[in-house]
Order: sequence, then C-alpha cells, then structure tokens
Amino acid sequence: MTTQVSRSVSPKRSVQKSTPSFRQRFGDWAITFLKYGALIVLALSFLLPLYWMVTSAVKNDPQTYSIPPVWIPIPFFPENFVNAWTSYNFNLFAFNSIFRYALPVTVGATLSSALAAYGFSRVRWPGRDVVFYLCIATMMIPPQVTLVPLFIIFKDLGWVNSYKPLVIPAYFGAPYFIFLLRQFFRTIPDELSEAARIDGANELVIFWQIMLPLIRSALVVVALFTFINVWNEYLQPLIYLNRLELYPLALGIENMRRTIFQVGGTRLAYPYLMSVSTIIVVPILILFFFAQRTFIEGISVTGIKG
Repeated sequence: MTTQVSRSVSPKRSVQKSTPSFRQRFGDWAITFLKYGALIVLALSFLLPLYWMVTSAVKNDPQTYSIPPVWIPIPFFPENFVNAWTSYNFNLFAFNSIFRYALPVTVGATLSSALAAYGFSRVRWPGRDVVFYLCIATMMIPPQVTLVPLFIIFKDLGWVNSYKPLVIPAYFGAPYFIFLLRQFFRTIPDELSEAARIDGANELVIFWQIMLPLIRSALVVVALFTFINVWNEYLQPLIYLNRLELYPLALGIENMRRTIFQVGGTRLAYPYLMSVSTIIVVPILILFFFAQRTFIEGISVTGIKG
C-alpha cells in the first residue's frame, strides 16, 4: 500500500508596503522643517555682518548713525568705494599685500610643505617617524611663546622693516599642512613611484612630475588656507613693519581708522572704512568661487587614510 503524501502549497502573498500614518508623516515634516529652519537661521546669522558691511559702505553719516538702523540705504552712495580707496594710498597697500606678502608666502608654504610631506610619507630614512612626530608636536606651542624670541632673532639679523621675517619662514614648511599633505600622499599607490624608480627617475623627478599633479586638489586647499590667513594677517606685519610704505592692506585700514579719529572725525569715516573692507573681501570671495570644486574635493579626500 503506497502512501501518497500530498503537499499543500500556500499561495504567495503580495508584499505591500505599509503606508505611513498621518502622525508619522507629520513628524517627518516637523523634523524637516526644524532642520532647514535652523540652517536658514544660521546662514542668515553668518550673512548679516557681510550685509551690514556692504550696506554701510554706500551710506552717508546720517544713515550710518541713525537709530533705528537703516537696513536699506536710500539714497545710496556708490562713489564711497572710489573716494575711500583713493583718499589713502591703498594701491600701494594692495601691491604690498599681494606681491610682497600673500603670493610669496602662499607659494613658499605650499611647495615646502608638499616637499616635507613627501619625505615623511614616500621616502624611507632612519628616524623618519620620530622627526615627523616632533614636527607635529610644534603645533602645540602657542605662537605667543615664540613671538619675542623670533623678534629678537630677526632684529639681530637686521630684518625688521622688511618682509623677510614674514616671507622666509614660510619656505620651511607649516606643520599642519605637512600633516595634511602627508595623509594625502599615503593614499597614492606605491606602485607609481616604484615604476618611476625602475625607469631611472630620482626622488625629485618623482615628486615634481608624478606626485604633485596627483595631489592638485590638496595643494589648492593648502594654497587657499595660506592665502586667506596671510591676506587677513594683522599681528605679524604690525610687529615687523613700521614704515607706512611697507604696510599691507590690514595695516592700511588700521592706519586709515587711526588717522580719521586722530583728526577728530572726518566726514564719512565709518562708510569709508566699510567701503575699503568690502573691496578687500571681494578677492577672497572670487578666489573661493572659482576654486570651490577643487577645494571641496581636497577637503573631502585629504586625510582619509591614516
């Protein structure tokens, strides 16, 4: 007697996605609203000083000191930009900031930091890691500690009232940028440099022709950070530069403010200060606008490998 086993096959049930309830949808909407509302408030808080600077640059004295404040100047005075820039020697100050200070420091800090980072990451030599850790340890020394000793050294060298103490140290690398570029170099496969060595290339050729093009985005990050820091630097030029013809833009604005208030309050004093400040901010905004893609790429990639 044969036993037949019958198998019952249950029909497949169609999987249906459960629709969220009204309470769930309302909760998601509320979270999204609060998130974007907080972002908008923070964005406005960051943009408000910039807006006040630009609008104050095209005001006159009554509008500037009016209470309640005038948020939209009517009428506005765009000639304040030209008058403020030409009332003091800001063409010379801009030349000093760009060609005697910012560009040399940016080039020197970027290339020297890249070269040092290449030596710490791609070249094997005794004590490499120890020297790297000592280099990073210098970041923990506050700049106020070395301020007076460096001034004495540069004074004995006869470098005061020149751009040498501001520019030459940049050609010895910056520890923070050395760390960033070292992490970026470590993401590049060793096979590239090994293949170049087999072909007879030395370390400088490998560094200049192979590695630097591969870390372009990281170099842009270092260059932008350096340029912005130097462009806004006030303390170091104040210490080493005492002659008016050597002033960069930061000291030029301070000299303009001090001269105005020493005279006793020149007409359009505050709008003139805001006009020059607006002109000085514009190059940084333009530079970041054109380099933002490479800048963001370098920030996102730099340091992903420990």
